[in-house]
Amino acid sequence: MIVSAFFWLFASVLLVSAALVITLRNPVHAVLFLILAFFNGAGLFLLAGAEFLAMILVVVYVGAVLVLWLFIIMMLDVDFAELKAGFIRNAPLGLLVGGVLLAELLFVFLKWQPAPMAEKLRMAPAAQGMTNTEALGRILYTDHVYFFQVAGLILLVAMIGAIVLSLHHRKDVKRQDVARQVARKREEAVRLVDVEPGKGL
Repeated sequence: MIVSAFFWLFASVLLVSAALVITLRNPVHAVLFLILAFFNGAGLFLLAGAEFLAMILVVVYVGAVLVLWLFIIMMLDVDFAELKAGFIRNAPLGLLVGGVLLAELLFVFLKWQPAPMAEKLRMAPAAQGMTNTEALGRILYTDHVYFFQVAGLILLVAMIGAIVLSLHHRKDVKRQDVARQVARKREEAVRLVDVEPGKGL
């Protein structure tokens, strides 16, 4: 009874906060409600016995991604009038893309059927003495190791692309020349001065 009550509590707050994320006009408030949605999703994972997924959801998404996103939004000088003008200008294209996506989702939900072995695999118990985290790690690093590596490669390429796109070289900033520093000689870096007694430089 207590588990069911917490399930309905987490699920209802998750749905309400997710709806507020896409309906609020203030991006800072939307990010805050997204953080609340992720916390409630982590609570649902805990109820399902997936404590590792709950921890990853909180640590990675809430603790790193969303907090960084929130700081970026708060530091940017966003012109909301210009955003609204761009929204009105691009509304037909957005409606077209949204209609195509909605049609695809309806097709998937209407034609979706579970695989014959899905229920058996979902209810398959873990090995004796094996925790949820260990079972997930064995599946991830054995059966799906290539997909895991490809996902990491895609994230690495995206990170390098973001660095390259955001890197700006300014001429008025002094930069470090490592090759020149390594190739310098002792005579270029050290100067011996013979100071007479009682006199300073």
